[in-house]
Amino acid sequence: MGIFSGLFRSRDKPQNRTTGSAYSFFFGSSSAGKRVNERSAMQMTAVYSCVRILAEAVAGLPLHLYRYKEDGGKEKAIDHPLYLLLHDEPNPEMSSFVFRETLMTHLLLWGNAYAQIIRNGKGEVIALYPLMPDRMTVDRDRDGKLYYEYTVSADDAPTVRGTVVRLKPSDVLHIPGLGFDGLVGYSPIAMAKNAIGMAIACEEYGAKFFANGAAPGGVLEHPGTIKDPGRVRESWQSTFGGSGNANKIAVLEEGMKYTPIGISPEQAQFLETRKFQINEIARIFRVPPHMVGDLEKSSFSNIEQQSLEFVKYTLEPWLVRWEQSIQRTLFSAEEKKQYFTKFNVEGLLRGDYASRMNGYATARQNGWMSANDIRELENMDRIPAEDGGDLYLINGNMLPLGNAGAFADTQPNDDGKEENPDEEVLEVEEQDGDESGESDGNSGENAVPERHHRRGKLV
Repeated sequence: MGIFSGLFRSRDKPQNRTTGSAYSFFFGSSSAGKRVNERSAMQMTAVYSCVRILAEAVAGLPLHLYRYKEDGGKEKAIDHPLYLLLHDEPNPEMSSFVFRETLMTHLLLWGNAYAQIIRNGKGEVIALYPLMPDRMTVDRDRDGKLYYEYTVSADDAPTVRGTVVRLKPSDVLHIPGLGFDGLVGYSPIAMAKNAIGMAIACEEYGAKFFANGAAPGGVLEHPGTIKDPGRVRESWQSTFGGSGNANKIAVLEEGMKYTPIGISPEQAQFLETRKFQINEIARIFRVPPHMVGDLEKSSFSNIEQQSLEFVKYTLEPWLVRWEQSIQRTLFSAEEKKQYFTKFNVEGLLRGDYASRMNGYATARQNGWMSANDIRELENMDRIPAEDGGDLYLINGNMLPLGNAGAFADTQPNDDGKEENPDEEVLEVEEQDGDESGESDGNSGENAVPERHHRRGKLV
């Protein structure tokens, strides 16, 4: 990588190394006799699947830089230089997705993720470059201050190849996983090497079994003495060994007898063991089994709940590690009071269409979401403000609790009935008569109309 030649300086090694990240004693052969490390573990489909699921999930989530507003709200700080680095392009060689995917892969396999921070003359961050965690150590100097040492390998620039360089904590974005000292995380692969080693052993056993024509090993017995047993063994193996020679019929001479001595896959519970190891590996990374292809105990009713639990209990703790590490390292003391980063996980928590629409309707009717708030979550264009897109509406039938009896404040009249002061008496003239138009003695031209008092409300 060309950046190392002008940025790193080789320094003498300190005398009192704590070797906080040197935990190679965890690695080596597992109980199953298989050597396990980060790269051999990735050859297991379950490990590869879990790492890929988590790495792509973190890389695919929108990562925004926000600024606190005076009214207590927040807004995207698009004008801040870090916004472009975190959201789009941390360096000229990779996108934000690739950068975060790489660091998350390192974090899941080695337990630590490192990135070199490149700053300009003003101390502002202008680029971030991933660093391999297996070449990084975290130590303390004589005064107890932390520093990072990175070994430059043959993959880097020839001018600094093979040198050891020292970096200050302010020059390294360090995201640690679960650890014992709070500074350096331990590798999940190293901590679970026996479970992964058994899975590797099961896979190799199955591969060799089918490579041998799905036939177990055995013994050729001869009643006499064989002068050249090696030649007989090689002849038998070349004729009947391998998947290409499966189901061939053997003809034995001179009283020879073949006795199989292998254990069948059924006796070894081969399939059950492999299935259990897949769940065991998924348990290491806290990934639901249905996400790695095991749908035995999953149904349409519980898969959605398992997916929500994956976001809450698996993904969000990793996101908090990312957010707090970025906040601690990339911002100055003054900027920490004004800015913060946040992953947007709303897309992963969204339910089905009907559930979302019901939730939006409740939020809209109760006044805590506008039409544009909803459309933004659904990735739709905004409605212009002059057309009411930013209005917050509430149901008109609802009143504050203190106003519940305001319209019942009336006084009784002389008849014992309540009289509303807002009502006025209307005098309406009517002529009494039956349906035939006939009337009593008051009818005719000289009839005096009766005045009836009707109570009504003026509008």
